[in-house]
Amino acid sequence: MPISPSSSSQAARENVARQLRELRRNSGLTVTELAGQCGWHHAKTSRIENARTPPSPTDIRLWCRATSATEQAPDLIAASVHAESLYREWRQRARAGLAKLQDNYIELYRSTNLLRTYSPVLVPGLLQTEGYAQALLSMNTRFLGVPDDAAEAAAARVQRSQVIHEPGHRFVMVVEEAVLYYQLSEAEAMAGQLGHLLTAGALPQVSFGIIPTATRERALWPQETFDVHDDTLVSIELMSAEVNVTQPSEIALYVKAFEHLRGMAVYGAEARGLIVKAIDALH
Repeated sequence: MPISPSSSSQAARENVARQLRELRRNSGLTVTELAGQCGWHHAKTSRIENARTPPSPTDIRLWCRATSATEQAPDLIAASVHAESLYREWRQRARAGLAKLQDNYIELYRSTNLLRTYSPVLVPGLLQTEGYAQALLSMNTRFLGVPDDAAEAAAARVQRSQVIHEPGHRFVMVVEEAVLYYQLSEAEAMAGQLGHLLTAGALPQVSFGIIPTATRERALWPQETFDVHDDTLVSIELMSAEVNVTQPSEIALYVKAFEHLRGMAVYGAEARGLIVKAIDALH
């Protein structure tokens, strides 16, 4: 996998920094001279040019004015905002509540024809029951220290999951067998969740695979949770943030990883057998 999961974000930052550096050099200004015209210390100019500090829209406007390139400011501001949006911290995104966060994903799912999901620790969001989702989201609010609207967020997540039944979409989902045993909710809610997998996994538009814990000579070790939206976007869930990968080379690497993981999974009757075994273990 990529050395840094936020490498797409860093590459976008570096692209903005490179363009700003070229504007300064083309205008004949030194680092110190540009800093003087913008009203800040020369060290800030160096940090911006080396992509260590993201420039604010005001910084970019001042930079473009100092280098006689004011017409380039809007495009550079847009590029900088896009670079920062590629790596989004959960705490920041959850400030408006987790229910609102669920709504933000609806259009993304609806615009995706083929969604490939790999999850080593959780039931994929589109297959979660309300009870399971509420327990998980409540845990998240406590951990992140944000307002607890887990009940509303769980209902929104289940509503969002109706995209599975809308025409024009295919879903290929792969989980590790351990997902069936992590009891994130009470036994009754967990049993309901596992029972739901038996039915949701049998839908014609859904391919649901489980990688058995006993798999020998794995083709690939367990990875981070990620979604591949068609071949245009990979969304990765980290503890602190969501990382959106858009570089084609990185997307291709995640698709390759998914194919390795998918090839180790069992489906149909074998997968249902593993789910039933997990349900029995609850008693």
